[in-house]
Amino acid sequence: MITDKNVELTARTQVIDRLAEEIQRTNMGNLIIVHGGGSFGHPAAQRNSIKEGLKDSSQLIGFAETHHFMTVLNGLIMDSLIMHNVPAVSVTPSSCITTENGRIRYFEDTPLKMLLRTSFLPVLYGDAVLDTELGFTILSGDQLVSAIAMKLNATRIIMGVDVDGLCDVDPKKEKNAKMLTHLTLKELKNSQHGIGKSTACDVTGGMFGKIAELVPAIEQGIPVTILNATKPNVVFKALKAEKVEGTLIEKE
Repeated sequence: MITDKNVELTARTQVIDRLAEEIQRTNMGNLIIVHGGGSFGHPAAQRNSIKEGLKDSSQLIGFAETHHFMTVLNGLIMDSLIMHNVPAVSVTPSSCITTENGRIRYFEDTPLKMLLRTSFLPVLYGDAVLDTELGFTILSGDQLVSAIAMKLNATRIIMGVDVDGLCDVDPKKEKNAKMLTHLTLKELKNSQHGIGKSTACDVTGGMFGKIAELVPAIEQGIPVTILNATKPNVVFKALKAEKVEGTLIEKE
């Protein structure tokens, strides 16, 4: 959504700038941003099988490359936020998180909490991280969102994607797809509405992976709104708790 997933290392800078402006206009505190890798992180991670773990020393440069490309994308986002007078501070996941078999095991969150208390806006992202069993792996932004939300008792999660929300069928393939505006956790688990595998290069599982990672947070009572962040003012309205087109998923 903030990158062109079909063209490696291509950021959608106009979308990034618009979102930064919308975030600035909300003048919100207690907000954390987590972004994905798109065409910056995913191709390098896939080429070098980073998610599967360290099996050969030739992967070391691939790990470094994947992490570096994520810092480049993060830098573009930070440029835009700071240019819009947002006191954003980048937090590098690989420096404060380790995983065990791909799941977060250790998360040093003291700096994150201090940043929030000091009225900064922390910005994190999906990253290549060290893993106690695999050597290293990919930590998706979606797993990170869920972990942060549960750790810090978030009141809600807003997930920006490039479709209007969840549908009964894939809206990118079926023009008559029906939008689902509200789902309970039970309904979601029973149906997997509109949760298809992404066709673009995505090492973290597309929409199915996103929703699966958010289930623990929803189970903890944190509602999730999935909306189309490519449309102007949708993120702004959602942050301001105004009604927007999208899918709200709640525990009950």
